[in-house]
This record gives sequence, structure tokens and C-alpha cells, in this order.
Amino acid sequence: MSLISAHNSPMISIPKKTTEEVDWTTPIRNAIAHSYGEDPDNYAQECANLQRCRQDAVKGAGSDMTAKDLLHKYFGQLELLELRFSEIRVNFPWRDAFTNKLITQTSIAYEKASIIFQIAATHSAIAASQNRSDPEGLKRAFYYFRTTAGMLTYINDNFLHAPSLDLSREVIKFLVGIILAQATEVFFEKCTDEKKGNALIAKIAAQTAFMYTSLSEEVKEFMGKGIFDRNWVTVIQTKAKYFTSVSQYYRGLADSAAGKHGEALTRFNVAENAAKEANRTASSFASLFVTQMSPNLPPDAGPALQELTKAHLALVTEKKNEAQRENDLIYHDILPTPETLPQIEKAAVATPITIQEVYASPEVQKVIGPDMFIRLIPLSVHESASVYSEEKAKLVRGEVEKADNAEAEVKSALDALGIKEGLARYRAIAEGGVGGEAELPTEVRRWKEDIGLMEEREGVEGLITELNKMKETVKRELEGISHDLDAEVRECEAMRVKYDHLWTQAPSVGLTKTLRQDLKSHLSALEAAAQSDQQVIRLWESVRSEIQLLLSPQVEDVFRASTESAGAGSENLLDLDVGSEAKDEEERIKISRFVDEIEERLGRLNKISHERGQVLKDLKDKVQQDDVSHLLLLNRRNTGVESTLFAGELEKFRPYQQRLAATVHHEQLTVQELTQLWRGLRDMAGRGPGAKKWEEREKRKKDTVRRFSRARDVYMEVRDGLAKGLQFYTELTDLTAALKRNADSFISERTAEREALASQAEVERRLAIPKSSPSVAYGDKPPLPPPPPKPSTGLESSFASMNLRGANGATSPPPPQAQPQRQWTSPPPPPPASHYAPQPVQPAQSFPPPPPPPNSRASAPYLPSPPSQTPSQPSYQQHQSSSDPYGSLGLFANTGATSPPSTRPPPPPQQYQPYTSPASQPQQPAYGQPQHSPYPPPPPSQPQYGYQSRPSVSSPFPPPPPPMNYTSQLSGMSPQAPPLGSSAPRHLHRRNRSSSSNLTITLDIHHKALSSINTRRDMDGDRRFLLMTGGEDYDVFAT
Repeated sequence: MSLISAHNSPMISIPKKTTEEVDWTTPIRNAIAHSYGEDPDNYAQECANLQRCRQDAVKGAGSDMTAKDLLHKYFGQLELLELRFSEIRVNFPWRDAFTNKLITQTSIAYEKASIIFQIAATHSAIAASQNRSDPEGLKRAFYYFRTTAGMLTYINDNFLHAPSLDLSREVIKFLVGIILAQATEVFFEKCTDEKKGNALIAKIAAQTAFMYTSLSEEVKEFMGKGIFDRNWVTVIQTKAKYFTSVSQYYRGLADSAAGKHGEALTRFNVAENAAKEANRTASSFASLFVTQMSPNLPPDAGPALQELTKAHLALVTEKKNEAQRENDLIYHDILPTPETLPQIEKAAVATPITIQEVYASPEVQKVIGPDMFIRLIPLSVHESASVYSEEKAKLVRGEVEKADNAEAEVKSALDALGIKEGLARYRAIAEGGVGGEAELPTEVRRWKEDIGLMEEREGVEGLITELNKMKETVKRELEGISHDLDAEVRECEAMRVKYDHLWTQAPSVGLTKTLRQDLKSHLSALEAAAQSDQQVIRLWESVRSEIQLLLSPQVEDVFRASTESAGAGSENLLDLDVGSEAKDEEERIKISRFVDEIEERLGRLNKISHERGQVLKDLKDKVQQDDVSHLLLLNRRNTGVESTLFAGELEKFRPYQQRLAATVHHEQLTVQELTQLWRGLRDMAGRGPGAKKWEEREKRKKDTVRRFSRARDVYMEVRDGLAKGLQFYTELTDLTAALKRNADSFISERTAEREALASQAEVERRLAIPKSSPSVAYGDKPPLPPPPPKPSTGLESSFASMNLRGANGATSPPPPQAQPQRQWTSPPPPPPASHYAPQPVQPAQSFPPPPPPPNSRASAPYLPSPPSQTPSQPSYQQHQSSSDPYGSLGLFANTGATSPPSTRPPPPPQQYQPYTSPASQPQQPAYGQPQHSPYPPPPPSQPQYGYQSRPSVSSPFPPPPPPMNYTSQLSGMSPQAPPLGSSAPRHLHRRNRSSSSNLTITLDIHHKALSSINTRRDMDGDRRFLLMTGGEDYDVFAT
């Protein structure tokens, strides 16, 4: 049999299913909206890609490698899609591969089974179409037949209750048998090509014959059902006979080679008979074979099969004749019957390749590509991924903690040994000298740089200059405020002296109380701040030279001089004895070796630390990039595999953990070596003369560092004090400016008020005194006091003997409670001196005075009526009443207290100086004190005011002194009773008919024309009088 004929054996391929269009987009959009709560429009591209992927895989694709890749990709995406949308329902129409019946199902499982069937059919077509005369084609045919069997087996194992006949278990099982038999046939061809042993070939041929024979028996069950092509049955039966003959032929060759000539001849006879039957069937098949009727067979299947059996029959017949001739002439062996021949062993060489193995290959994974819906991850997968992330975080935290502990142990060990600080010392000893260093200590260099930057930005001298400038400015402002206030007081008092009782402007003393308190507080603070400034300046003077030296280049010379040896000038610390130079040199060499080894170990520790840091970085990057969401998605339906999956995935980080552990181990060993070397170095070099010189040098160096450290501390204290001083003077400047604004406002308003009052007083002084009545000009001597009064009877004696409180009571009623006055508020001016009618003191809301009697016009025709309200009420009252301008500042306390405005007039003064002698009285009455006379003056020449309906009655009482404002002068004096027998003014309680309040006023009743007097007792039993005079009613009690 030739090779060409052997490789022409026709192979059966599985027919493919057909399908129609499927709408994936709508169901997926609904699932995304309802199950995931996301916007389906965000996944429109993914839906379109899936739709196109299915169309490419099942519509228009052939049975070549391209079709295989498209089917692989679509099935892979289906697997991933099912994990996200397991409950999705889509209509999948598929036609049966054998009956062409259309069956539609809504399950993804039906779609998957149909696609797997398509993949199996495509693989079988690829295997059947291979050129098996080529070794590579032979291998591909064998591989794809096995993968076809694996695909079909997967359908039978995972999809039950198939809706279509082509997916039923019986049909799938029969198809698997055909495919595996053909795969075994391909392996047989491979063995014959490779000229394997006859015995082995016989076993493989026997296995092939057995499989085809079994199929020829199984196919009888499907006869008459119209499932399989009848030509398939003919090909299977022909190959069953053909491979039976082939197996007997190769076993006969093996027996003949083994000397079993009789058995070999018998087997050749059996092979010839089977070959004749196969050739007869093939000849019939070739004459009846129509290509169009069997699309799953090669077009030359009939002729090829006939040619194959014919060639094999000729080969077997020739070999049988040869064996018969040799046995008759040479061997004369007895021929056993075919039934007694030993059975030929069978070798199962073709096993299915599972679908998992197919999809695990990198080629297939590359074809499938990334998950189309990778952005859409189920919540359960997210939760599992979070658990895995926590496991990774625990692993990283553990490794970082180990690394930190290792670093801390090394640092602690080095600090305890003092290696880094002491190594320079031994290095200097080993080099033969410990002379001065050109380099400054690190801390001194840092101080120099810091102070240099601060001085360059803003020097201390400049700060002191600015501080003094601000202090002088504030001092000038405060002195100016004090001068302005004093000038205002002088002007006010000068006007008071000039106009006497006509001047009604309130004294400035009470109004400027708050201003002067603030002024005093600011001056005190300024004085205290000046003392603090002097302290700061003294501190600066104490360290100025040290700071200048620190900032100069000579500071290095200072350190060099401090670290030079104070001995005999020897530059070598070990050169203390001239006769020990050799010994000192040997000692230096040993110290140098120790120092070199210690530095090598320190460098090793640095390398280990750097390597550990790099490994940790790599581990973190690996953990950050690790994502098992895909694996979790694939194993979503497998319960209880998370722990195993996580443990397997965490093994990826095992190499990093091992490398980190190795660094810790090597670090510990290095520290142990370093400790031993350091102790040896200290024992050898720690007691020599070089060590003593080093200690002296370090001591002097430390003293110099402490010197500059103290200077630096004082410098920082000076800068801090200057900063606080500048802040203080800034705030004090703001407060002074505010105080100056208030003082200027007060002075300007007082000046305006003073000018208005001066104009008014000039007019009143010119018009107040009638021409017919002589008056005393301003500046003339006062009139002589009147003679003593005669003993009075009647009304005068009655008033003199009044004592309504009893013998033991007070001789005068207690003054009413003084109401607190608002600062900067001028009291209402009293009426002019020539107006002797009793006028009530004007409260804050003044009432109009009563109309004067008719005869008053004859007495003073040009007398102006008293103003109903205080003239030119200054506007600065509102500034003080609104708020304290310094209350919101925390620098100074505001001692000025404000009070609500009083609606009642101030109480009258309760104490008066008794008259001593006329000679003792000054020519001009003192400001703020009334002028009294112990004798009542004679009645005035001018007529007195009387009640409207009563005649005018002359009064024996003396005229009252000019009314003055005693409230601001005598408010602090305690009330005292006037001397007995004096003609002091009586205290009258005026009961205003329009008000329920009683207003206390001071009047001299001697010059009042009384219309009537009514006596009554009040609720306390006190005796009281109701006086009617000048149109006014007075409720009177007398002292």
C-alpha cells in the first residue's frame, strides 16, 4: 500500500447549525437599568460590539480558521455575559443541523450549546480538510478531531434536556464516536508514515477497526429516522472492514517476523477476506456517491475509498500468496483456524481535548480579547474583590511593619553604640592629628544662615529705629491731645469769668473725664513700654558683638582656634613621646583598619536598607496592579472557592516576602559584626593619649558652640521683644488716633457751642436790665449788704418757727437721689438774673414756662423769655452715649462709665458757706458759690409778680442771689443743715399739675408775693403748706 493511497481516506465532518438575527441590545439595556441602576446609554458601544460579534460568528462565516476564531471570541464573550446577566431572556432561533427544524429558546444556555456545536463542526471541518500527507497537516487533523470530541463531550456533560435532535445525548455520543475513530485513524496514518513497529501499528489499526465496527452497530438505531446521511453509514461500514483487514495484515507481518508462519498465513487469509468485503462495499459506494447529497464528505470520497480498499486488497493478496508459498516449501507449519488465533490488543491513542484546555491557551485568549462589559461588575464580585484587597493590604502592612521594625532596631543599635558620632574621632586619630577643622558645626552653620537671612530681610538696628520713631510719634500725639484739652478748659473758664451767671456752658471737667482717663492710661502704657524697650536694647547691646562675629567669615577662625591643641604645639596627638613613634604608627594602622571595616559595614547596612525599600516599592506596585475581578467573575457560580482562590493568588507575592526576610536577616548579621568591631576599636584606642587630646578638643569646641548658642537665643529673644513692641505701638497708635479724633470732635463742638452762647450772653447782658432801674455794671463793687431785719411777725415768724419733723428730726429734708449724668452733657442754663419769677428747672424734655403776668411787661419790656430747651445742644453727647470707642480693644481698660440721660434736674446744693463779714467777701463772687447776706435786704423798688387774680403784695424777703449751677461743683458734698437763724433759701417741693413727679428747686420765698397758704398733713403726719404765688403752686415744707 502506497503512502498516497493511505492518506486519501475520506473523513466525515459534522454539519453546522443555522440561525437568524438576534437582538441583544434591548434586553441588555433593560438589565443594566434595572439590575445595576446605571445609565444604559453608557454601554451603547458595548451592546453594538456584542451584536456585531454574534453576527460575524454565525452568519456568513465558513469552516476555516477565521470562522473558528470568530466563534471562539463570541463564545468567550457569552461566558462573561452570562456571569453578569444570568437571568436575561433573549430569543435565540436555531435550526437543527440534521433535520433543519427551527427551534427558538430564550436561555443563554441554549445559545452557548449551539455555539459550541458550531465550534465542534468547524473544528471537524478543519481536521477533515487537512492535507495528511504533510506531517504538519497530520498533526493539525489529529488535534482538531480531538478538540471536536471535547466540545461535543462538553455539550453532553453540561446541557441536559436538549430542545433539538442534534444536541441530544444519543446523537452527540454517536458524533463523538465518529470523531474519535477518525482521530485514531489519523494517528494510524502518522505511525505508518513514521514506520513504527508492525505490532504497534496492528494495535492501533485494531482500535480503529473496533471503533468503526461499534459505530456500524450503533448507526442501526438511527436507520429510518432520517438523521444521518446514508453515505456516512457506508463509509463507516467500509472502514470497519478495511481496518479489520489492516490490523490482521500488520499482525501477520509481526507473527511472520517472530517465526509464527502458520498463524501469519492464517491472518493473511483473514485480512484478504475482510479486504475483499471492504473493496466490494467501496466499489458500490463509489458508483452511487453524489457530492451534493453528502456535503460533509470530501467530493472524492467515493473514488478515494474505492482506491484505498483496492490497493490494500492487492497488497494483502500478494503477501498471502508469498506466505503460502514459503510455508509449503520451507516451514510446513500447521495453519490454525481463525477462531483460535489470539486477539489483537487494542491501543486507545485518541482522547478528547476539553474545552477548558482549548480556552486556556494564550492564542484563544488573545482572540477573545478583553471583556466587553468590563466596566459593569456585579456587586457580589465587588464585595469579593474588596475582601481580596483587604487580604493584600494585610500582607503589605505586615511587610512594611517588619521593615520599619528592622530599621528601628538598626538605628537603635547604632545610636546606643555611638558609632556615627565617634567614628570621625577615631578616623582623625588614625590620620595622625586632630587639628582645627575648617568646617563649622552643623548647628552653628544653620544659626548663621538663619540669622543672616533675618538680618538681610529686616535688621535689629532698623527695628529699633522704627520702634523709637513710633514711640516718639505716639508721645507727641498724646501731649498734643492733653494740650488741646487744657486749652479748651481755659477758654471755657475765661468765658465763665467774663459773663458770670450769664454763662451757661457746662464745665469741661466732668465732660472730659473719659478722655482724660484714656489719655492717662495711654501715657502710663507708653511709659511702661519705654522701660521694656530699654530692656530689649540692653539685651541687644549684650550680644551685638557675638552676632556680628557669627555672621562674619572670622567665625571659622574662632572655631579653628578653639579646636587647636593647647599643648606644646605638636600637630600629632600620638606624637607625645619621641621614642614611641614606631609604636604609635602601628597603633594608627590598627585603628585605621578598624575604621575601614566599620565604614564598610555601615555602607552594607545602607545598601540593605535601600534594597529593602526597593523591594517594598515593587511589592506595593504589584499589589496595586493586581486585579482578580475577572477570576472572581468566572468563579461566581462556584461557591466556597474564594478562600482557595485568594490563597493561590496571594502566592504571587511570596518571592517579595522572601526577599524582604532575607534583607532583615543580613542586616542583623551586619549589626552583630559592627558591634564586635566597634568594641574592639574602643578597647584599643579609647585609652591612648590621642583620645585624651580629642576629648580636650571636643570640650573646647562644645564651649564655643554654647557661646554662640547663648548669643543666638538672646538674639531671638530681642527680635521677639521688638516684634511685640512694634505690635504694641501699632495698636497704641490706632488708639491714640481714635482718642485724638474724639478730643478734636469734642473741642470743635464745644468751641461752636461757646461761640453761640457768647453771642447770646452779650445780647442778654445788654437787654437784661431795664433803663429805669439802676444796675451794677460788670466789674463794679457789689452793693452793701442790707441792714438786719426787724423782728417780724405774722407770716415771717410762722415760717421761722416751722419744724415739721420734730425736735429730733432733721432740720431739712434729705436730698433726692442724684441721677447719674451722661458725660459731655451740658446742664440746662438757668434763667437770666433779672427774671425773678420762680422758674422750674428744665429737665431733659422741657415743659413750656407759664405765661408771665401782665405787669411783668412794664417791669422788663425787653426781657427775653427763657429758652424752652438748652441752646445749641452739643452733638458730642451722642458719641459718648452710643458706645465706648475703646471698649472693643483689649489693650487698655475703659474706666469711663456712661449712664442714661436723666430726665430730672440735678439736686440743689445742700451746704453753703456762712457769711462771716462783709470785709472778708471778695469783690467778685467766687465761681460756683452763692452769695448770702445775714440780713434781709430792703424790698426792691421794682414791682413783684403776683397771681393773676390777686393784688400785688410787697414781700419783706430779700432778693435771691443770681442762680448758679452747683451740680457739677458740689455734687460730692454731703448735705448739712444751715445755721439757725440764717435766711437760707427754703426747700420747696413743687407739684406740677401736669406731672405726678415732685421736682426739688431752691427759692428764696422772702421776695415772693404769696396769694394764699393752705396747711395740711401728709400720710406721715408731717405738716405741709400749699403756696400760691405768681401763677404757680408749691407744696412746701420748711426747715
